[in-house]
Amino acid sequence: MGWTASQLLVALACCAGCGSATELSSATHGPAAAATRLLPIRGGEADPSLLPDLARDTTPSADAFLVAAAPAADAIPVRVSRCNEQPPQEFLIREGYSYAPALSREERADRKVRHRRAIEYRTREYGHVEGFGDPSWNRLEPKDYAKGAKFMGLGVKMNVRVVSALSCVEEDIQRECAATPYAPRMLDTLRTKNTFHDNEVSNHLYGIAIDIDPDKNSCCGCVTPGAHWSKCDVKGLSAYERTALPRCWIDAFERYGFYWLGHDAALEDTMHFEFLGDPERITKHEEASASR
Repeated sequence: MGWTASQLLVALACCAGCGSATELSSATHGPAAAATRLLPIRGGEADPSLLPDLARDTTPSADAFLVAAAPAADAIPVRVSRCNEQPPQEFLIREGYSYAPALSREERADRKVRHRRAIEYRTREYGHVEGFGDPSWNRLEPKDYAKGAKFMGLGVKMNVRVVSALSCVEEDIQRECAATPYAPRMLDTLRTKNTFHDNEVSNHLYGIAIDIDPDKNSCCGCVTPGAHWSKCDVKGLSAYERTALPRCWIDAFERYGFYWLGHDAALEDTMHFEFLGDPERITKHEEASASR
């Protein structure tokens, strides 16, 4: 009696990706081994009569089935991440549009145009913040896109798509940062009150920014009362040296579209990460959906 369809499917599943029929026949027991993997089905059972002459003269045995079904001893399962790596979009980076007193009239005009573009993009993608941009760009507010989630065991509330990016960061940290452990105690995400001046709007209001342990990670250019950290008074330190966050964590955020405001020369806000990547490219599934 031939194999049942279910037996054959098990054998086929076990050899998926093993190579061509020629490669398989030399790997085990010649034509018999090929038959265990390639036997066609007729009437719900495997039918040797449908095989080429090479395999037809050999009936698959129980031993041959076991060879086909057993995985290689040294096979190691590989987990493929669903996350896309991407840099922040340059036109959204604050230093490209922020006001500075030393700018010429032409530079100020240019930055005003850039600022409007950044606000329009954030409004269309994440919601309209009252007082910034045109409500016709998006009738919804950032709170309408907000979702509660967890990051490193702590609760957060951010834009629903950026939550996916944050999950990618956590996955990377868990995989790559065991040598430099860090346990956050406080996270600040979606806000309703703006903390920027000069007509800027904080990315916290759009639900795309996260502060990690504001009591431990400095913001040397922030306004009072939270403007003073002892490390800000130490000359010659880099932003990486002024923060308690491991470099591995910072790298993980930056791999998945977040911008670290520790790079901002005026603020050097080492607690703050904001998602400036493309929200359509956070995961491979989202990227595939966007291309259809």
